[in-house]
Amino acid sequence: MPENRAEAVPTGHTVIQSYLKTLDNSPGVYRMLDPQSRVLYVGKARALRKRVSSYAKPAGHDPRIARMIRETASMMFLTTRTETEALLLEQNLIKQLKPRYNVLLRDDKSFPNILVSAEHPFPQIKKHRGAKKEKGSYFGPFASAGAVNRTLNQLQKAFLLRNCSDATFDSRTRPCLLYQIKRCSAPCVGYISEQDYAASVKDAERFLSGNSTKIQEALAGEMATASEAMEFERAAALRDRIRALTNVQSAQGINPKGVTEADVIALHMEGGQACVQVFFIRANQNWGNRDFYPRVSGAEAPEVLEAFIGQFYGTKDPPRQLLLSHGIENDDLMADALSEKLGRKVEILVPQRGEKMELVAGAARNARESLARKMAETATQSKLLAGLAAALGLDAPPKRIEVYDNSHIQGSNAVGGMIVAGPDGLMKSQYRKFNIKGTDITPGDDFGMMKEVLTRRFQRLLKEDPDRESEAWPDLLLIDGGAGQISAVAEIMGDLGVDDIPFIGVAKGIDRDAGKEEFHRIGARPFALRHNDPVLYFIQRLRDEAHRFAIGAHRQKRAKAVSATPLDDVPGVGSTRKRALLGHFGSAKAVARAGLSDLKAVDGISDAMAETIYDFFHER
Repeated sequence: MPENRAEAVPTGHTVIQSYLKTLDNSPGVYRMLDPQSRVLYVGKARALRKRVSSYAKPAGHDPRIARMIRETASMMFLTTRTETEALLLEQNLIKQLKPRYNVLLRDDKSFPNILVSAEHPFPQIKKHRGAKKEKGSYFGPFASAGAVNRTLNQLQKAFLLRNCSDATFDSRTRPCLLYQIKRCSAPCVGYISEQDYAASVKDAERFLSGNSTKIQEALAGEMATASEAMEFERAAALRDRIRALTNVQSAQGINPKGVTEADVIALHMEGGQACVQVFFIRANQNWGNRDFYPRVSGAEAPEVLEAFIGQFYGTKDPPRQLLLSHGIENDDLMADALSEKLGRKVEILVPQRGEKMELVAGAARNARESLARKMAETATQSKLLAGLAAALGLDAPPKRIEVYDNSHIQGSNAVGGMIVAGPDGLMKSQYRKFNIKGTDITPGDDFGMMKEVLTRRFQRLLKEDPDRESEAWPDLLLIDGGAGQISAVAEIMGDLGVDDIPFIGVAKGIDRDAGKEEFHRIGARPFALRHNDPVLYFIQRLRDEAHRFAIGAHRQKRAKAVSATPLDDVPGVGSTRKRALLGHFGSAKAVARAGLSDLKAVDGISDAMAETIYDFFHER
């Protein structure tokens, strides 16, 4: 029968065995696919034939591997020149394809750094995230923005370096509040010489490089000298700087003496879940820690940790040492791959004694405690989702809830926001913002904005995953609004042909009071939940999070619009040339009115660029 054709596709170890005659023992990567050609697993091999032959045996596998073999209908192979290439390719494919049986690192954001800029006579110290394109000295990574902000706050007290932008610096005529509260030395108005400021910058860089003791000793000596000379105000300022440096170190907690640069990585597994805790040790200082919860798919600890390391450092520079809680299967191969990426030797160690072992033990304790908290939160979240399904009449607890909201001021800078929640709580990596582009939308038309947002969202889903095989499709939509919004959503979803996803409108209800929310569904009367129902609080939190996210996106867009100038649209004019033009002429309007000879007189503006700028404004 035609409908049973998929069932007739052979699967299992005999299918895998049929590939052996075409394989040799070259290094490479293999993919195992199910009858629908979906990738089940991506693996690497030092010798492809040897590795694949292990899957061709009918018995002797653990339950996870046996299940994967039973589902395998075909395989794909790619040979590489070296084992290291195979390892790197494997991790890239896992991150791209997200196979069901692989360990997957789900949260792979970049980490912030501290940047001491080098493009100004008085360098700025600031937080930096992303590609390191700007010239200057980078120190990091730090585990979180909070860790960077705390360190920057204390460094400002200790070294009095500016954090304002170059444009703000150039426009100052008197010191700002930071000078008044002793956080900046006011180089913008000449209160410190370029030479003395450079010495402070050098001290800050030495401190961030781990030479804190010498700096504190030097400051203590200066304080004693000032005190002896009866310069008590200067002595008090130096005392405050020493305290600030001490505060940085105490806030960092663990500051190992024998570990200069390392990532401490500890794994704890329990109940089919895993937590990986990473501590960042740089310049003998602890720059924070982060926990990760990879999808383990039944894998054992060595495989989980190896997959985590491969994926984690796919987009990040590794340190000189990795201190691990467990050994990994291919430590030599991984060390070679990371060394090649960094351009210098990277060691992978599983310490058994001393300070390094204590660091790993501390990270392992954090991993264990973090996983316990996560499992408790997951259990609570599961109860809430089950309660939500019962309250809203759903067939099953939703695995993915999408909540939508709009934000604007009388229609200007309109932005739509989408947040996502599931069994593990808020899924912030899945949040999306939609800049409202429709030219036919009346300012303030919430229905029109919602139509554009949902249309763009589901048209993309239909294009990328028409068979709904991925986890990107929602089980429930929550819309901020009442009967009118729900009717509009029903029309939109009907036009798109997506009529099997339930959606609920959450309206403020009587007097717009929290706790009196009304819930709207198509073809049913509005209903409410009892005032102290945990499900009601859960829905309120989701709605408030969507509102917060949409407002934040709107404010970012509005701030960008306020600071925008016509110069942003001139081809070839970036931040440096824009700064030079504004510094020379005083305003974008003056640049637009300037003659060609005046434009050519600006430092950093070539004759060709001057002609481009002149033509841009005068042809318009």
